[in-house]
Formats: sequence, structure tokens, C-alpha cells
Amino acid sequence: MSIIAEHANTFIILACLFGFFMAWGVGANDVANAMGTSVGSKAITIKQAIIIAVIFEFLGAWLAGGAVTETIRKGIIDPAALQHDPQLLIYGMLASLLAAGTWLLIASMKGWPVSTTHSIVGAIVGFALAGLGIDAVGWAKVGQIAASWVVSPLLSGVIAFTLFKSVQHLIFESHDPFAAAKRYVPFYVLLVGFAICMVTLTKGLKHLGLNLGFGTNLLLSVLFGLGMMALGGWMERRVQAGSRQTDHFGFTGVERVFGVLMIFTACAMAFAHGSNDVANAVGPLAAVISVVEHGGTIGASALVPWWVLVLGGGGIVVGLVTYGHKVIATVGTGITELTPSRGFAATLAAALTVVLASGTGLPISTTHTLVGAVLGVGLARGMTALNLRVIGTIAMSWLITLPAGAGLAILFFFMFKGIFG
Repeated sequence: MSIIAEHANTFIILACLFGFFMAWGVGANDVANAMGTSVGSKAITIKQAIIIAVIFEFLGAWLAGGAVTETIRKGIIDPAALQHDPQLLIYGMLASLLAAGTWLLIASMKGWPVSTTHSIVGAIVGFALAGLGIDAVGWAKVGQIAASWVVSPLLSGVIAFTLFKSVQHLIFESHDPFAAAKRYVPFYVLLVGFAICMVTLTKGLKHLGLNLGFGTNLLLSVLFGLGMMALGGWMERRVQAGSRQTDHFGFTGVERVFGVLMIFTACAMAFAHGSNDVANAVGPLAAVISVVEHGGTIGASALVPWWVLVLGGGGIVVGLVTYGHKVIATVGTGITELTPSRGFAATLAAALTVVLASGTGLPISTTHTLVGAVLGVGLARGMTALNLRVIGTIAMSWLITLPAGAGLAILFFFMFKGIFG
């Protein structure tokens, strides 16, 4: 206990620095892939994407990032294993933040879209194995998270494939694509409104204590979708038909309609992402602050001070502005060529997958969901539309995320134990 009291300020300062570093990694890697489809389809410029993400990610992290967070994210470690030696939790969380942040830095420099959740989960598993032994890890929970590698991209890929095929069949292959767009796009707007509202209510605002229940969320989302459908119908009457472009799917007026929709989906995804994934950085940070302030007592959850959420939101913003362009390029242009209609199908599929997962309790990764959706859209145009080399690199980076996080965490855990222990 004396170790915690003796180094209390050092632990808190290190936790804040590493928490900011981890949040930087979330911004550089995760936020970038949420914006990749909008930039890759040229619906918005990279500058506009950064402005949208800066505003909505920060608002999501600060307003809805969670006043209370689980001290040990996702129930990976049994808290009972730490009761007799609470400083191990401090070393472990510091090591986990530094390990996950380091791996995200490496991945972002290479332009690999990896999962921030898997990075921190891998790191916590590594520390638990090194400091507490194999029995302290909830392997069933870890298995569930690992299963999301397959479930997330598969589910979103199928939805994106179906959505884009429907757009292709109903609009682009019709006799008059522009007239068909005016007829069918309001229904896609209804879907967008529904998905945006459900993602915001189930992921974005759940931390504010708005436990409205699934039925109420569903009703509000349908009403919001109908409202957006009416607004979309009014807005699209102002869009003029354009001339055909060289791309035979392209039709300027039609693509412009989808470009407007992309802006809505980008804002909603950024808000939901900021509120949900800021916990990957502030969860371990809040755990360290809680243990230090309570003199070594480990609770099941920790109160997150408002300034910690601001620190997390700030880190996300700095990460996106400084390094986000690399992952944006991979997701937006590396996997397959995107137009606003394809980007729209991919983003909407990712949002719908997040909604399905929230409703059914499936653990999913935002990154894997979005990459799977982009793959689905590319596949709808045939295998030749996909860049298989880039896809292979992404798959490899996903496979090594958990072990990389774990290995780095074990290294840093023993380093902190040696310095303070």
C-alpha cells in the first residue's frame, strides 16, 4: 500500500500521459477509418473530414463518453485476483495503455486499419498473464472478442453487398437513373435516419443514463427516419441532373444526392465512435486514478472525472489531425475505388451492423465492420475491383494485433514492476 501512497502523483501523471498517447492512437487509426469512405468517395475533402471528425468525435467523447467506466474493460480479468496486490493493477494499466498506444502508432505509420479495442484487450490479457497467471483471464470473454474478427466484417460485408446491389439495380441500371434516384433515394434516407438515430441512442448516448429500452429506441429511430425522409425529399428536388461521367456507374446528379447523404452518416458515425471508443483510452486511466485515490481499493467501476474525458477527446482529435491521413488513404482508396453511392452503401452497412450488434449483444469492432463493408461493396462489382494485396496486409495486421498488444504489455509490465516494485 505504501508504494501507491509514495508514488501517487507519479502514477497519475504517467496514466494521463499514456492515456493521451492511447487516445492519440484511437484518433490516428480508428477515427480515420470511420472517415475513410467519405474521403475516398470524394463526397467530402480530407480537410472537411477532419473538421467533421474533430467536432463530432470530441462532442461524443466529452458529452457521452461515460461518467462511470468499468475499471477492467470488458470483464477480461477477475478483480478478485488483484485484491491482495492492488499496485499490480496500476502497473498493468500503465503497461496496457503504453503497449496499445505503441502498437497503434506502428499500425498508423504503416497505414493499417486495426482495432483499438483489440489492441487494449490484447494488452490487458498480456499484463494479466504476466502478473496474475493464466487463471485470472476470462478466456470465454477473450474468445468472444476474437470471434468478432470474423463476425464483424462478414455481417457488414453481406449488408453492404446487398445495399449496393439494390442501388445498382434500382437506380443505375434503370432507363432514367436520375428519375429513379429521386424515386428511391428517400427510402435510403429513411434507412440512414433510422441507423443514425439507433447508433446514437444505443452507442452514443447510453453513457448519459438514457436507458430508454430497445422498444423506445426503435420507435424514436423510425420517427427520426421518417422526418429525415421528408427533409431528404425536399432537398433532392433542388439537385439537378448532370451528364454521364467516364465511370459507367457514375451519374453526376445521382452521385451528388448520395454525397449529401454521406455527410450525415459521417457526422453520426464520428459521434457514436467518439462516445464509444474513448473508453479504450480513459477506462484504464480512470482505473489508475481510482486505485490511487482510494488507497489501493479496487472497485468494479470507477468515476471518470470530466477532465479525463476532455483529455481523451483531445487526444483523439490530435491523433486524427497529425496522422489520420494514412489510414484514411488505405480505407478510402486502397481496398477498392469508391464513389459517393458505394461509400454510402459501405457506411450505412457499417452503421446497421453496429445497431444489430448493440441490440443482440454481439461484441464487434468498428474497424473490422467498416473494412468488411468496403470489401462487400467492392465484391458487388467483382473480384477484379478489389486490391487483394492491400486486403492481405490488413488481414495480417488484424491477426497480429492481440499478440502484439500482449507482448508489448508484458515487456512494459515488468519494466514498471522493476522501477517501482
